[in-house]
Order: sequence, then structure tokens, then C-alpha cells
Amino acid sequence: MYPKLAAFLAGALTLMVTATPFPQPEPQQKYIVILHSAAPSQAVSNQERRDAVKQAFKISWDAYYKYAFPHDSLKPVSNSWADDRNGWGASAVDAFSTALVMRDWSVVAQILSYVPTIDFTKTSTEVSLFETTIRYLGGLISAYDLMTSNPLFSDPGFNYTSKQTDAILSQAVRLADSLSVAFNTPSGIPDNTLVFDPKTGPRRAGRQTNGLATIGTLVLEWTRLSDLTGNSTYAQLAQRAESFLLNPQPPQIAEPFPGLLGTNVNITTGLFVDSSGGWGGGTDSFYEYLIKMYLYDPTRFTLYRDRWIQAADSSIQYIASHPSTRPDLTFLAGWRGGGGGGPRGNTTLRFSSGHLDCFAAGSFILGGLTLSSHKYLDFGLQLVKSCAATYSSTATGIGPEAFSWQDSRTPLNNATNNPGPPPNAEQKAFYEKNGFWITNGQYVLRPEVIESMYYAWRATGDAKYREWAWAAFLAINRTTSVGAGRGYSSVENVDKEGGGRKTDFQESFWFAEVLKYCWLIFQDDDDPWQVKSDKTNQFVYNTECHPIRLAKGHEAPPSSSSSSSYS
Repeated sequence: MYPKLAAFLAGALTLMVTATPFPQPEPQQKYIVILHSAAPSQAVSNQERRDAVKQAFKISWDAYYKYAFPHDSLKPVSNSWADDRNGWGASAVDAFSTALVMRDWSVVAQILSYVPTIDFTKTSTEVSLFETTIRYLGGLISAYDLMTSNPLFSDPGFNYTSKQTDAILSQAVRLADSLSVAFNTPSGIPDNTLVFDPKTGPRRAGRQTNGLATIGTLVLEWTRLSDLTGNSTYAQLAQRAESFLLNPQPPQIAEPFPGLLGTNVNITTGLFVDSSGGWGGGTDSFYEYLIKMYLYDPTRFTLYRDRWIQAADSSIQYIASHPSTRPDLTFLAGWRGGGGGGPRGNTTLRFSSGHLDCFAAGSFILGGLTLSSHKYLDFGLQLVKSCAATYSSTATGIGPEAFSWQDSRTPLNNATNNPGPPPNAEQKAFYEKNGFWITNGQYVLRPEVIESMYYAWRATGDAKYREWAWAAFLAINRTTSVGAGRGYSSVENVDKEGGGRKTDFQESFWFAEVLKYCWLIFQDDDDPWQVKSDKTNQFVYNTECHPIRLAKGHEAPPSSSSSSSYS
């Protein structure tokens, strides 16, 4: 036990895992739980911080494995499970790449034994093409990339055969083949909702529209699968769909600001049907993948870079907003309507944002590093500071799901889109002090604020971002821990001491994102999957924080054969 950590870590827990046909954790393993009195200001080494993060991972994993595996998600309050992602073991696949970067070989062995048993052709619930791509397909491709390259391939703990690692890629191919029916539409824009009929096989659910993020967050995973297998079909499907977003039509509806788009697209015609949008849920990761595709392969994806630059420039010029009571903070507004042609046109800004939107800080920072642009880097750091403030402002030290503010430049109280805070004295006082008011106080184990702190640390080397992330980790740990080694739960109200009621859900992305970003930001070793400030990146993260190896020199020979039915 490290002496500094011992000052505020205590309470050993014994976690027993029930018998299953898969490899077991070591019996009587003890874990240390962070006490509520833990203070971020105490001097703690990065090794000790990594140990604390890894302990949280082990508690989460062993509770999932005991009470929920091989189902999708743990319900830690009731010691039960949910199949919210088709019953294919979403938490196991999402935890795979995290266990690998942590070099937790016992957990890797459990997941590696499970992956070949998943039947991706059968499920009793509707399948989301988007969610299945970012969690399952991305998780499998990432695990394959990590396990077939150094330093893991040559790690003393690595004891796996090529047959075992090839099985991971084979499962990714099987899954993509089942999902490919989504693209069988008149335009090639996929239907995001599928039904895996046990009699007739996978089919589209028949939706008429699809969203910006759910169309535009497929291209990295599907392109990588083509590059690994030599089968170009997968990339062609995703890139054809993406083409309608790179050249959005009709422009007077699709593009209310240069590079910033509406949300919904008609699957038959490929035309945008609205002009509302933002950097939040439903649109977010489309913008994220533009710069990441250019990083993945700057030869093939220059247009993606150009479109990201347009979106970034418009965001800085048109939708960056400063609260009237805290003009030192910067948030990105959303927008409604439009269709008037040209910047602003008939578009009305809405001064609201949320936890999901805070990923944008990391996107601007990555864009700044990739393009050697101080403008984007500096703007990203402004956003990080502001999103960190949503954490430090609440009773728990965790930021809310959604919040609003009054823009400092728009006429106060006279504009219908720029009202002040709710009339009660408590909300007014909160806004006066903090520059935002909470509209949804939930915390569902989201990663985006810590994600952006990670990018800020990797870009600048400024230790304050590590301190902010450590404070966030401690706050999340003490607020969401169910105790007794049963995992971590979403909570109802971040501005209430203790988070209010625990809502009994441990999301799979808790494994993939929150715990991985916390681990990476405290890792001193410069592993190849770390974001690099000197353009020596070897990996790029998908939106679920699964590291995908860059294309340069790692593609399989092209193949004209296809195991998919659609092209």
C-alpha cells in the first residue's frame, strides 16, 4: 500500500465471482475503496492514481461478471442485469480495450474466451446500427489492433495465439455482415434501426429518416474493417452514406452555417429535412469523426479535414457564447430552424448545452494538434475550462446532464431565445455565481468532460488538467459507488449531496470511456495509443474511446471478394 494513498483509501472488500464456463478472477481478491473524505489536493503520485482507477475498474468488472455477465449491463443497486444492447455482452466488449491498455490480463482472458461465443445474428430487441458500431464493432476492431501490435504483443503477460486474436476479427466481420442490410436503401443512407428476424434474417425497420450522428459515426470503424480484411465493401457502404453529409443538400436547409448542418436526413432522397443542430446528442460525433478520419489517413480523407475546418470556424464565429454572469466561460450554443440561407438566416440560437457537448473541447484540441493550429487548440482549452467549471460548481463535484445560460451578447430578457434563469431565488443565485443553471441534474457515468481534460493534458503537458481529472474521478467515485463491491450507478441529482437517488444502472461506456480516460491521463508511459502532441500518433480513438490503429502501412491487400450481400 502506498503511504500517501493510504491516508485516504481504506476498506478492503472481498468480491467472489460465481462459477461460469469462462476464466475466473483470482479468489479472495481485495480492493480498496476511496473514502468520501478524499481530498484532491493531497499529494498523490500518478502511480497511486492509476492504482485507484484500476481498482475502480476491477470492482466494476467483478460486480458485472458476478451479477450480470454475459448480459449487457449491470444494475448495481438491485444486483441484476439489463440487456439494453441486444444481449451480446456490451459491457464485456466495451471493457476489452480498457483491460488491454491497463494490461489486466485476467480480465482480458475472460473477455477473449467469451467473444467467439457471441451470436451476432440473434437478438430479441431492435438493433441500433450506430450503437452497435461504436460499442461492439469498434470494441472488437480495437482489441484486434491492440493485440496484434507492440507493445502488447511482446508484453510478458501476453499469452495468446494468433487463432485467438483472429477470432476477434472474424467476429467483427460477422457482425458487420449482419448489419450491412441497413445500407440497402435507395440512397445508401442506412436505416439506423434493424430487426434480426429469426426466420428471415436481418431486415430494416423501415424508418424514413436518419440522424447526422447516426449516419456520420460509422465511417471510422467500417473503413478500418475494410483496411484490415482487404474487403472494400465495408468502407464503401459507410463512405457512400457519409458523402451525403460532406455535400449536404439542399444547402439552404442543410447548412444554416458553413460546415454546421441540420440533424435529420431523408433515407430515400438523401436530402436534409431540418436545419436544427449543435454539438450535442444526435449530431456530435459526426463532427468528431471528420478530423479523426483525416488523422486516420490524411491521403484519403482531405475533404473530411476541410469540412471539419468549416465547422470549427463557424462554431467559433457564430455559436460560441459567454454567459452574462460569467463572461470568462465559453459554451457552444445550439440552433433551431434556419432555412433562410446564409449564416444565421432564419436560424435562432438556443443557449443550452450539456455533458455530451463537452466532447467538443477535445475535438478542437485534436484538430489544433493535427493541423498545427493555435486557434483551434486555444479555443478547445477555453471549452475545457468551462466544462470543468460545471463540475466544480455542483454539490457533488460532477457536472449535470444538461444546463442553460443567458448569452452576454444577445439582448437580455428581450429576445425570446435568451431568457434568464428560472425565477426561484436558488437558481438565480446559482446562475449569478456559476454562469449556468441546471436543467437536468442526472449523471449517467458519462466521460466527455474527463475526455477533454485528457486531450488538454496531452496537448499542453500542464499538470492542472491532471488535477482536474483527479478531482473529477474522486467525485464520481464517492458519489456513484454502490458500495460492498457492487459497482457504480448513475445518480439523479449532481447538485444534491451524495447525488440523490441512485438510478441503478452501470453503463457499458463506464468501462470503455470514463475509466480508460482516467487511466490514460495518469499514465506516465508514452504508449503508442496515447494522443501525441508531436504528430507521431499511431492510434485514433473512436467515439466510444476504443483505440483504432492508424491506416499508415497497416492495411491488408485489397480483395475483390465480399462476404456482405450489399454494395
